[in-house]
Amino acid sequence: MAETTVDYQAITAAQQKVWSAGDFARVALRLQIVSETLVEAADIIPGERVLDVACGSGNTAIAAARRFTRVTGLDYVPELLEHARERCRAELAEAEFVEGDAQAMPFEDASFDLVTSTYGVMFAPDHQRSADELLRVCRPGGRIALVNWTPEGYIGEMFSIISRHAPPPAGVQPPPLWGTEEHLGKLFGDGVSEIKAARRDYMARYPSAQFLLDYFRDWYGPTKMAFARLDEAGQAALAEDLMDQARRHNMAGDAAQIAPWNYLEVVATRAG
Repeated sequence: MAETTVDYQAITAAQQKVWSAGDFARVALRLQIVSETLVEAADIIPGERVLDVACGSGNTAIAAARRFTRVTGLDYVPELLEHARERCRAELAEAEFVEGDAQAMPFEDASFDLVTSTYGVMFAPDHQRSADELLRVCRPGGRIALVNWTPEGYIGEMFSIISRHAPPPAGVQPPPLWGTEEHLGKLFGDGVSEIKAARRDYMARYPSAQFLLDYFRDWYGPTKMAFARLDEAGQAALAEDLMDQARRHNMAGDAAQIAPWNYLEVVATRAG
């Protein structure tokens, strides 16, 4: 069987539209605690040069800036970058935000002491090229600190459900693979001298399962676009499966929708 040729450039352009279609800032603002935990796990040091890749609305960039580092955030959605700038102004944090692609970053080799990404780089379609870029811009002895959804966790399961109803382009690896130590080991290879990984749960708290579904359908780009690709019957089937998932994982009964969303927190040391 012939190997599938993947047009990563076209997929990246489509993804940019996907993330622009929603408003990830409304989802990300619930996740700030994850970024604070990540920069502490990375043992961030005041004065370090920090790059936050696929920074979105600035959660991890701002967490790093609060600790007196020199921060640059990179993302390919201009609206999210502007939101990050507004947050910095409001929170008296100092950071620079640059438009660009995680798969071809506009920075010199070994430019940063710490390179981070929180639920960001995992969505770039070319996994290997993205990992190579993380390694390239990180100085030898520096750290790469990542937070990625795990395949078996809530969001990994959600993407699996969505893929059954609205399949992704052929040949593209699932983003939650970044939430496995095995995949990261293959991606980074001998480019890192050590990988420390810890599985953690983010406790997602929403008013109800229906509220969660509507919120993600309105504001989370991948969910919003998946529904847009389906006809009325397909939308109803996807909604029912997502509601079933929410109910199965809910720990709050009729009071609210509360469930653990599992993720992998990784700190890797750049070799050399």
